[in-house]
Amino acid sequence: HGASKLFGAKPVELFSVMGFAGVVEFFGGALIVLGLFTSISALLGAIVMIGAFVKVHIPRGINPTANGGELAVIYFAAMLVLIVFGAGSYGLEKKIFKKELFHK
Repeated sequence: HGASKLFGAKPVELFSVMGFAGVVEFFGGALIVLGLFTSISALLGAIVMIGAFVKVHIPRGINPTANGGELAVIYFAAMLVLIVFGAGSYGLEKKIFKKELFHK
């Protein structure tokens, strides 16, 4: 989703709300996959998912299954898990720095 916002047929302006969402989704997602700065990336991702749900889905109703927001809710829940538990021993951050920098 971030790549389509940033590099798609109709890219968004970088210094806008959608631009911020695209940057967080693209680069934050890549960092999460690599296990680098997972907690910070997940926190930003959770904020973006709250914003997406409120701005795009809530105007169509509060129920995520009826307003098309179930994916935003699932991603938000996944981000909360990553904030709490971090990348664990599988992340590059643990391999490089011997600990997760922004995690307990």
